[in-house]
Amino acid sequence: MPDMPRTYAEFWPYYLAQHSRPGTRRLHVFGTALALVLLVLAAAVSAWLLPAAVVAGYLFAWIGHFAVERNRPATFTYPLWSLVSDFRMFFLWCAGRLESELKRAGVT
Repeated sequence: MPDMPRTYAEFWPYYLAQHSRPGTRRLHVFGTALALVLLVLAAAVSAWLLPAAVVAGYLFAWIGHFAVERNRPATFTYPLWSLVSDFRMFFLWCAGRLESELKRAGVT
């Protein structure tokens, strides 16, 4: 394994490489979207939905890693950077800019 990232600038390409399969990224995007919807509902309807938002976000991501990508989620080693990167990947996907970011990171 290459050297572990020491800065977020080093982590971001590492994170993208850990999400090289489209199915993994799709599960991440779905889980993040569901988590955001549940966060809004938790704020508007009931705080009891807050744990469901957390579970939704991580459940689909971890299914992607264990069943599709077959790797260990980066969140186990880099929890904060992984959370930030998940939202970054989600919003890049929403903006249609994720593919160019993957290419820049060397993820095919």
